[in-house]
Amino acid sequence: MAPPLRIVLLTGMSGGGKSTAIRALEDAGWFCIDNLPVLLVPKLLELVVHGASDEVHRLALVIDAREGRFLDQTPQAVDEVRRIGHRLEVVFLDSADETLTRRFSETRRRHPLSPDGTVADGIALERKLLTALRAIADVVIDTTRMNVHELRDIITARFGAAGDADALNVTLVSFGYRNGIPANSDLVLDVRFLPNPYFVEGLKPHPGTDPRVSEWVLGRPQTEEFLERLESLLAFLLPQYKGEGKSYLTVSIGCTGGRHRSVALAEELSKRLTEKHRARVKVTHRDVDKA
Repeated sequence: MAPPLRIVLLTGMSGGGKSTAIRALEDAGWFCIDNLPVLLVPKLLELVVHGASDEVHRLALVIDAREGRFLDQTPQAVDEVRRIGHRLEVVFLDSADETLTRRFSETRRRHPLSPDGTVADGIALERKLLTALRAIADVVIDTTRMNVHELRDIITARFGAAGDADALNVTLVSFGYRNGIPANSDLVLDVRFLPNPYFVEGLKPHPGTDPRVSEWVLGRPQTEEFLERLESLLAFLLPQYKGEGKSYLTVSIGCTGGRHRSVALAEELSKRLTEKHRARVKVTHRDVDKA
């Protein structure tokens, strides 16, 4: 009997980043098909499972509002694929309406659902059509504040490189609360209780990656106790998440501006998880370059 496939159904708003995400999946070794009619999904899986494509083990499909009148059948198709035994995850890429409008304006593209109307009309119609798909999504990724590189990093971290399907990928994100909490966090840790190098002469201009700043932050007794407790918590959580079939975990660590404490802690935690717990870790400093 052929092993079950791992499938990502990628959907979401036009301008939300689906093209970037599908390219990232393709680069990570997934077999990708864009705009596949949902009625053809069973036939595709039959061909893959029964040997027509025995090299395909991970499949990514883009299904969105271009489905037209067949879009309503997508939730039923998702249920059927899961009933057969395949591991399917629905990923919905969303963004604020204002951001979608700006992206269409920058690219000078017409909205696909409103070729003769306004972009706002197309966005409103598409959001309505995709309500049911968003409701069944396993993951909703808000790309409002992301650039293409950040979205690629998130997709790569969550779905891994070829051969990493069963691994748990951990992404550590440092951020500043003044810029908002990362929308795609699984765990959020507030480290604003730690002494702040911002107020130490000679340290303010330098980021948390600078040895002078990191040594000062990590040298505080509160920091060491916090890291020990956090490391212990994650050592317990990671195998539990992996045992439940979770393939990624995003841990966001926030301080006031996202330049000093959170950055230093994310780097140190990455080192500990990698060296002592053999975790696969990626670090992203979202706000380190912001004033």
